[in-house]
Amino acid sequence: MKALAIAATGMNAQQTNLEVIANNIANINTTGFKRARAEFSDLLYQTERAAGVPNRANQAVVPEGAIVGLGVKTAAVRNLHLQGGLVSTGNSFDMALIGRGWFQVQAADGTTLYTRAGAFNTNADGQLVTLDGYTVGNGAAINIPQEATEVTVSKSGQVYATVDGQQQLAGEITLASFVNEAGLEPLGENLFRETAASGPATEGTPDEGGFAYIQQNYLEASNVDPVKEITDLISAQRAYEMNSKIIQAADEMAAVVSKNLR
Repeated sequence: MKALAIAATGMNAQQTNLEVIANNIANINTTGFKRARAEFSDLLYQTERAAGVPNRANQAVVPEGAIVGLGVKTAAVRNLHLQGGLVSTGNSFDMALIGRGWFQVQAADGTTLYTRAGAFNTNADGQLVTLDGYTVGNGAAINIPQEATEVTVSKSGQVYATVDGQQQLAGEITLASFVNEAGLEPLGENLFRETAASGPATEGTPDEGGFAYIQQNYLEASNVDPVKEITDLISAQRAYEMNSKIIQAADEMAAVVSKNLR
């Protein structure tokens, strides 16, 4: 019976949906995390009777056919890059982006990666780095003098360090944007990588040309809505149960047929 295989695809799809929801809830307090949503599409169809063909030679055309679907499949898991709320930290190295754009960071192999998590710090050389030690910026590093008594970051990305009562420019933060942010590849550790689907990065200055502006002393919180996730969780659970009922019903029907054949 096709019903068994069809319902099995539905259970697999809802299992994937549940895993996506679980990951969202697990990262409800992760700085800069963007919630994901599972997208599904129907599988191929089996034609039992084609529509729009003559019933017999030179006879009336069949107005409706008999086409049976074969189930569902996971089409994509889409990251929803919507603005998260702001959390005040009071830390001068914490920065939040308000609007569209990504911080650029340099991985150990020189690859440019992208993040919305602005929980930065300085390393032993005074360079501005992420929590995992990746250098912030795409090119020239931002160096904070050891004797600096205060660090100020403007909305447009200029980083100033106060030394002996005088402000000096320590560097500038530039942002990147993408035509298709959903096409970025998530790597974990709040990092994303450019792909052919996302398109190339467009670099720009914060608070100009549609780019986000920087808010110092704040972090962007996760955009996960706990109420929505719990609602989606209940919906996925009910859909899983209904597919399991289909399998149970199909099994009972097959049992009736097998008994009658004895």
